[in-house]
Amino acid sequence: MIEASIKSVQCISPAGLHTMSYKEWGAADNPNVLVCAHGVTRVADDFDNLARAMASDYRVICPDVVGRGRSGWLANPQFYRVPQYVSDMVTLLARVLANGERQTVDWFGTSMGGLIGLGLASLPNSPISKLVLNDIGPTLAPEALQRIGDYIGQDLRFETFEQGARFVRDVSASFGPHTDAEWHKLAVDVLRQDKDGHWRRHYDMGLAMPFRSATPESAASDEAMLWAAYDAVRCPTLLVRGSESDLLSRETAQIMLGRGPKAELVEIAGVGHAPTFVHDDQIAIARKFLLGK
Repeated sequence: MIEASIKSVQCISPAGLHTMSYKEWGAADNPNVLVCAHGVTRVADDFDNLARAMASDYRVICPDVVGRGRSGWLANPQFYRVPQYVSDMVTLLARVLANGERQTVDWFGTSMGGLIGLGLASLPNSPISKLVLNDIGPTLAPEALQRIGDYIGQDLRFETFEQGARFVRDVSASFGPHTDAEWHKLAVDVLRQDKDGHWRRHYDMGLAMPFRSATPESAASDEAMLWAAYDAVRCPTLLVRGSESDLLSRETAQIMLGRGPKAELVEIAGVGHAPTFVHDDQIAIARKFLLGK
């Protein structure tokens, strides 16, 4: 079985230095690079199936965005925002594309990872050549953001792994149908046992701070900036939407088809926010768009 190597790169925020971990799949000298970026409380391990399926065609890079998984935490949690994440990815790409020649990368981003890709793809001279936005767009349903913000900040401790796994399964029900083994992995990837023997979600609870400090005015400003970024994207773009998504509305998806990069749209039936791309039929959607096969 193809396995990943785990590496890290040092990044900087206004509050100091931090380490970002990433998983690397495939041949290190492959000039074709695919970056897979996860959702707000998830980790690089989410893409194990997708990365294995793509590793014969790409060098696949799956970062743990700062504050999650194997990566360090920010000294000031107010910087857990998309601009900081984009800055970190520029540093990562400088490491990954270190041969001195201008290279391009393809980007697969789930939810928050899609917003990071959107921000990077909107910049002049962006290295992104193809962009997949997995259940995310510039307009985000306020009720869904409230739901996500509420559970991010719950500093829960579980007596057993099974209790923690049940919680992960319950809050992730919108991911759609998965086998018991798949749900087990989705829990294993984000639960860690602390020094007191309790099981906890493996991220900085400070991630909730930007959600808590949001106002209607700041939300409107953020939405305007995201639409401006979307309109600046020039690369081919695929928009994937879970048909039952409560974060990306069908109306927003339709607007995205007619402006900016005029994304292609694929809807996945029976799934909400967000498709996991664990299953072969979903992986085939990414392969067709990114590789034409």
